[in-house]
Amino acid sequence: MDFILIAVAVLGAIGLIAALVLFVCSKKFAVYEDPRIAQVTEQLPGANCGGCGFAGCGGLADALVKGADAGSIDGLKCPVGGAEVMGKVADLLGMAIANGEPMVAVVRCNGTCEMRPKIAEYSGLRTCAAMNSCGAGETACGFGCLGCGDCVAACQFDAIRLNAETGLPEVDEEKCTSCGACVKACPRHIIELRKKGPKGRKVFVSCVNKDKGPVAMKACKAACIGCGKCEKECAFGAITVENNVSYIDFNKCRLCRKCVAVCPTKAIHAVNFPAPKPKPETAEPATTSNEERKEEQA
Repeated sequence: MDFILIAVAVLGAIGLIAALVLFVCSKKFAVYEDPRIAQVTEQLPGANCGGCGFAGCGGLADALVKGADAGSIDGLKCPVGGAEVMGKVADLLGMAIANGEPMVAVVRCNGTCEMRPKIAEYSGLRTCAAMNSCGAGETACGFGCLGCGDCVAACQFDAIRLNAETGLPEVDEEKCTSCGACVKACPRHIIELRKKGPKGRKVFVSCVNKDKGPVAMKACKAACIGCGKCEKECAFGAITVENNVSYIDFNKCRLCRKCVAVCPTKAIHAVNFPAPKPKPETAEPATTSNEERKEEQA
């Protein structure tokens, strides 16, 4: 009986000492967390998509609180929540935030099945990353869309899908949150975040092929050939030709669409613009025959 009491007493003493040690350690090594971080996290959508540049919403909330303490939270944003969520966060932190223009994902490839026929058959893991690591893919274009849908799998908002007829991904601008997940998932870097534009209107070069004109055209009939006609036509300096392919700076573009008209391969796309009005037909002037002239002279 004495042995049982001694064992219980020893175990109780060990438990008490361990509890005291844990209590002291918790106080000594405690990490203080600003309560505002939890408040900001509650305002964020909780998507944890990484579009803000942080691992999740908690990381963004921590950066926002630290930015507020430093005096500015400009450059920090939640692409999923948008201006509405960031406005609530700014009010919570007592800060002003600049309203950035909404962005949307754009697929810069027009190499449809018709324009860019297959020349090989890929047999392996059906992902864009795996196919890209094996070479050019199933077509002669080593820069265009591979069509395996890595971007579709990466999107958490069902904003991008593969078109079965063209084989190309298409973005639903109403669902797109500009999180950038599809941009990171594409091994060919054909998806870009661009300004959504007024009424969703935008002009961009739908090609990233850096091969010289004849080689690019042989691989895809809709490829940019780097001829420079669009660059010469642009009065705002928004277009540059580098590595045999044109690029339109959306910060300089004024949506005049003159470049669209001069592109010989129709590689420049104008999206969400109204259809051009048909030109009125001009009536041809009536011509009088020789017999009518003779009757008039008589």
